[in-house]
Amino acid sequence: MSVLRVGNASGFYGDRFDAWREMLDGGELDVLTGDYLAELTMLILGRDRMRDPSLGYAKTFLRQAEGVLGAALERGVTLVTNAGGLNPAGLADAIRSLGDRLGLQVRVGYVEGDAIQRPDALTANAYLGAFGIAACLDAGADVVVTGRVTDASLAVGPAIARFGWGRDDLDALAGATVAGHLIECGAQVTGGNFSFFTELLDGGRRPGFPIAELHPDGSSVLTKHPGTGGAVTVETVTAQLLYEVGGPDYLGPDVVTRLDTVRLDQEGPDRVRVTGVRGTPPPDTLKVGVNNLGGFRNSMTFVLCGLDVPAKAALVRSQIEESVGTEGLEFTLARTDHPDVGDTEAASALLHVHLRDGDRSRAGRAFSAAAVELALASYPGCTLTTLPGDATPYGVFTADSIAQDAVEHVAVLPSGARVPVPPPTVTNGLQGAPVQHEALTRGPSLHASRRGPLGELVGARSGDKGGDANLGVWARTDTTWAWLRDWLTVERLAELLPETAPLTVERYELPNLRAVNFVIRGLLGQGVAASTRFDPQAKALGELLRSRVVDLPAEVSA
Repeated sequence: MSVLRVGNASGFYGDRFDAWREMLDGGELDVLTGDYLAELTMLILGRDRMRDPSLGYAKTFLRQAEGVLGAALERGVTLVTNAGGLNPAGLADAIRSLGDRLGLQVRVGYVEGDAIQRPDALTANAYLGAFGIAACLDAGADVVVTGRVTDASLAVGPAIARFGWGRDDLDALAGATVAGHLIECGAQVTGGNFSFFTELLDGGRRPGFPIAELHPDGSSVLTKHPGTGGAVTVETVTAQLLYEVGGPDYLGPDVVTRLDTVRLDQEGPDRVRVTGVRGTPPPDTLKVGVNNLGGFRNSMTFVLCGLDVPAKAALVRSQIEESVGTEGLEFTLARTDHPDVGDTEAASALLHVHLRDGDRSRAGRAFSAAAVELALASYPGCTLTTLPGDATPYGVFTADSIAQDAVEHVAVLPSGARVPVPPPTVTNGLQGAPVQHEALTRGPSLHASRRGPLGELVGARSGDKGGDANLGVWARTDTTWAWLRDWLTVERLAELLPETAPLTVERYELPNLRAVNFVIRGLLGQGVAASTRFDPQAKALGELLRSRVVDLPAEVSA
């Protein structure tokens, strides 16, 4: 059986519009995937469908498909996307209509069954696996549309169809899951958002989108089209592998992938081989993402310049609370000010005032007008960066679960035939990965030290999962790993990132990646859409950690 070349052209709803054309024109592919469904996206699509029941899918994909559908059919490249969102049947119909308008005969299959009936929710969707996608491809689909499947399933499904894997081919499924996870976020594995971007030849200006060359045993090679920007190295791949994961057990609907078995080797320029991945039977439940409208929110920002910044902030707080009450208010003072400087911006701090409430009128003009009315009646130099405005709705994300056999997973073939996708017959009942405790092994006794940013020695990648955040940190050398493994404990993290101190923090080790991964429970509150953090998706958390100046072992260098 030949190698299956699976590319990716979208990592989120809003990614580089021309990537589909770039990937098709850039070189040989068998399959081109597109991931559109972040947790926040499901909320956006849910609100779209409230306004118009015929919507609920990522409309951008239709515009992208218009420019590439003919080329994909001509070159025999299959398109697989979860852009169907809450309405995969609707997007499938729209693609057929697009094909008719372009004079193309296009066979479209789609996967449904992820929608869970929850009268108390705006959206509730189970994360389905890859076998429905494979059934559509086995039936000759040129385009496969899904709703909420796991991101990796977009690559695993084509591999199942090509190599004929069954439910018991756990190691192969696990290997393909790793490959799918690596390419799902587009250019993030080819140098995008990379800690050491200054070391890339092009400085990471326009990284190409990734390709996974999948083999019948589930191993793969991560690469990109020749001549595209960025890079594919063991470190860029490590960074993406650590993105939005928890412990060594990476739970999926088709397999539990053991991340502590992944081996990465640089095979050549822009080619990283991924081998050794082991899998165990999947859980007997599926994750369900639930979105609800949580209420309304509004924000105003005051500029506090010069002296007495804390007192100025306290005055604003008391005045706002007197006007609108205390319920739902949140004040964040960002000390961006510097002493004894010659320009206003450098001498100013920012006071962010947020209000969340179920009453739109209270969170709307009543709040923003109360802030503006202080312009001539508050602290000296009072000014705001925001104009008065209405409140906007926000969503709350929660994760639930449902039994695998309670979901009617269905592949709708290009012929219109509906084929049920049975759940796995062997499961392990695993509900979550066990917490790994602090390592008992000690690193080298390195006493001499020098002061410097932690990021001189380590890279990091962080992200969000509902209200939780993950923070993966990897060492660049074996010597640095021996030190980092012993040094970067949960307690040390709390010292470096004080906002994590009162929270539950789980720590996992991945020695094969020279990495530790932290899961920080509740850092993002009720989820990205509801978070008022300056960094609501925790994307910058890793870079904040790397910027902290610590005692580094003098004997260890990057």
